[in-house]
Amino acid sequence: MRDDLRARYGEERLPRYTSYPTAPQFSDAVGQEAYGQWLTSLPADAAASLYLHVPFCRSMCWYCGCHTTITRRDAPITDYLAVLRREIELVAERLASPLAVRHVHFGGGTPTIMEPYELLGLVVLMRQRFILDDTAEVAVEIDPRTLTPAMIAALREAGVNRASLGVQSFDPAVQRAINRVQSLEQTARAVEGLRAAGVRGINFDLIYGLPHQTVDSCIDTVRQGIELRPERFSVFGYAHVPSFKKHQRRIDEATLPDGEARYAQAEAMAEALMSVGYCRIGLDHYALPDDSMVKAQVEGALHRNFQGYTTDPSDILIGFGASAIGQLSQGYAQNEVVLGRYAERIQRGELATAKGYALTDDDRLRADLIERVMCDFRVDVGEICRRHETAPEIILQAIPKLRMLQDDGIVHLEGDVLSVNDNARFLVRSVASAFDAYLGFSGRTHSRVV
Repeated sequence: MRDDLRARYGEERLPRYTSYPTAPQFSDAVGQEAYGQWLTSLPADAAASLYLHVPFCRSMCWYCGCHTTITRRDAPITDYLAVLRREIELVAERLASPLAVRHVHFGGGTPTIMEPYELLGLVVLMRQRFILDDTAEVAVEIDPRTLTPAMIAALREAGVNRASLGVQSFDPAVQRAINRVQSLEQTARAVEGLRAAGVRGINFDLIYGLPHQTVDSCIDTVRQGIELRPERFSVFGYAHVPSFKKHQRRIDEATLPDGEARYAQAEAMAEALMSVGYCRIGLDHYALPDDSMVKAQVEGALHRNFQGYTTDPSDILIGFGASAIGQLSQGYAQNEVVLGRYAERIQRGELATAKGYALTDDDRLRADLIERVMCDFRVDVGEICRRHETAPEIILQAIPKLRMLQDDGIVHLEGDVLSVNDNARFLVRSVASAFDAYLGFSGRTHSRVV
């Protein structure tokens, strides 16, 4: 990476653009009443996706940026799931008719921390309240260290066909520094059990930029992961925001790699994955050539939502659970983050919406531009502006960052088509940010570009 580009862009803290506008723009101007009206107005023939958040883990990983709670007891989990079930009922009651569902995602926390019968009960309830397509993608996030044979059997019965396994790093020194010791053997047993249960889509989550990480240790992690041949890898940069996530203060900042080292780690991992046949998808995903995500990228049908890159085309995402975010055509709605407040709201028969955002026409235009940049490294500004009945020059002339991006060789503009140059794709978030009308607020909560 050129020194001048690293100095100018590498230290920027920018959103990952899994939504636009991003969460710092949410406010209590959108509450349960607005969200309830949005749900009621959904057309009967709409296809939706569901996200269920299970905010519990057995131990805290110090790098974690998720909303989760540590518990050694099962009672808090059981109590929470009862509230979650009630929320599903409350949302379903506000729908004009049951919605078709083609994507379900269990996230956390550690969703598989619940008992197997509890997971099956949630799936039964969703089938009762929604029309769950027989070919639906049902995905779950898994901690291989706590996955049991009984849970694997439940995942099979529940129809789970995609699993995302947290790996992060196989380097023992890194694992100790982030409080997540996990052997290759534990991960291999989880993969073997899941595949025997019919889970054909397996993803490994890896992280670079962790304490004590080196290029060599990153490559070793990739090589060990490749031995298990998951269909996909996600490779994220560690976001160190100890003012926002206080447990990250346990990480010694002196052991964190700088921007140049982070870039070297990310590119080394990319090269190691592509050298054995994985295709690079967008900024940070990799998939085998026959994976549906590769097909979506080739066809220009790749999308982004709160789970990252996805083949899910639906603009209706209903979020359940504390801190869960839903997305409808009107905007975003986020539930109460604090478990107690979330439970109180649901037990009173209310929706748990704490804040959200109502989209404007300009937001929708910019969201489309940013999604295509993030997914395709290219955006036809003219075509998207015409679809939104806006002159492209209005957008292009209002981007003060555009000239700098062009002069630095990061993008080129041919007519109304903006493309990210191949050797600058790692700066795609910087390019996307040029279309962001709100950037500059709450940047402390965002991760570094490199």
